[in-house]
Amino acid sequence: MTVYDITRTIRPTLAVWPGDTPYALEHLARISDGAPVNLTTLTLSAHTGTHADAYYHYEADGAHPAAMPLTAYIGRARVVQVARRAGSLTAEDFAIGALDGVERLLIKSHVSDLPDDQWPSEFPYPSPALIAQLAAQGCVLIGLDSPSFDDLNDKQLPGHHALARAGMANLETLALGGVPEGDYELVALPLKLDGACGSPVRAVLRPLRD
Repeated sequence: MTVYDITRTIRPTLAVWPGDTPYALEHLARISDGAPVNLTTLTLSAHTGTHADAYYHYEADGAHPAAMPLTAYIGRARVVQVARRAGSLTAEDFAIGALDGVERLLIKSHVSDLPDDQWPSEFPYPSPALIAQLAAQGCVLIGLDSPSFDDLNDKQLPGHHALARAGMANLETLALGGVPEGDYELVALPLKLDGACGSPVRAVLRPLRD
């Protein structure tokens, strides 16, 4: 069965949000040095690579990853490509019918073609109006290949707050290059972290069986 791995590989060269903690790995023990096991300690941001925001990331009393709704991250999803390279996406940026009946929307843009070590200088993100429209029709998750639901310099975070108002989950920094548009089964579970503002995920897509 075909499985599309839509996760950015976590390595020290992986681009992170400007000013955030880069990924690092330290060996505490090595088999090559005579230890019975290799033992490593990881240092990373909760938003390293492909990840899910928790509501606590942008809401003072929001849920941590351990309390986010797991069912949002598993199930039928649709990959839809957009031509817009930067700025706020509205329904008009999608082909007619592309959003009909969508349960989980994964938005593919030019960012999916960038290497893991390159931070996008521009990227598209859903408008609050688009988020509200999708929520009203039953969509439970929106995933992006870009790193944010808002402009890099927007401190008000209207897109993120729109997600929380709608009770929707999100994914950011997906790797959708090479994935054809269409419907799939998504599995992208966050770690059961308490107190954190987000979690890396291992996101995969499987073609739907007839």
